[in-house]
Amino acid sequence: METFDLEALRTLIVIQEKEGFAAAAVQLGKTQSAVTQQMQRLEAQLGRAIFEKRGRHKQLTSHGLRLVEYARHLITVNDEAMRSLRQGSLEGVLRIGAPHDVADNMLPPLLAQVARSSPLLQIDIHVGRSPFLTEALHRGELDMTISNREDPTLDAIQLRTLPTVWICSSAFRYDRSKPLPLVVADGPSIFRRLAQEALDEAGISWTPSYTSSSLIGIKAALRAGLGVTARGYDLADAELCVLGSNEGLPRMPDITYYLYVRKNVVRPLTRRVFEMVKGNMGLLRNLGMARK
Repeated sequence: METFDLEALRTLIVIQEKEGFAAAAVQLGKTQSAVTQQMQRLEAQLGRAIFEKRGRHKQLTSHGLRLVEYARHLITVNDEAMRSLRQGSLEGVLRIGAPHDVADNMLPPLLAQVARSSPLLQIDIHVGRSPFLTEALHRGELDMTISNREDPTLDAIQLRTLPTVWICSSAFRYDRSKPLPLVVADGPSIFRRLAQEALDEAGISWTPSYTSSSLIGIKAALRAGLGVTARGYDLADAELCVLGSNEGLPRMPDITYYLYVRKNVVRPLTRRVFEMVKGNMGLLRNLGMARK
């Protein structure tokens, strides 16, 4: 049985991510002809085309797209094996992600548990938007992440369920004769979707008054009195308050946060840490992270 050239597979992934041979060559520091030759060798090995011309550009065929998925898995297993054997099964780097809105409350007790169980472990923390963290987990760029996205394809631990509420500045005054000004995240956002669905179902008109790519920007707009947002209850503080039924706003579903571990984990450390967290959920609840 033949084996794949891992470097050619790495090149294939970069071509897919950069959407072209020329951009991939620049990223990899290779000539475009060298990149082309690597792909030609892959096609010869498979006996199938992995690229096809569409207009002036080459795009992945269905076989090419399937190969990209296998390539990600093979390279991840290779890199994990190399790190594990070089560093030892209880040492190395664990990459953990967390959304901005829970990095201050759910992440610290989780990190404390991990650090106590593996004191020689280096923890690489990634804070970002929940959908993007989940995508990074699927790509093998993270080992575990906290997320409010439901993903039945991944192993998960339920950490905490939070009420979703309407939050605004204490100085904000809701004028029911005008559309409700919403402060929302741009791009994919579960809170944006819940807010819009709840308002539409209740027959309440709304308008997006401010959008931001980060929670910091959303909080700044709220404190400036620019509108209202839908978020977990924990976002409220001395400057931000909760609007409710007295203001005529509809109730929204609670949001559950999970700790996900990526698929096809072969490194013992990652699985051991995940199982340790699962076994210590009682202690984490006592610390307040997983309470409802």
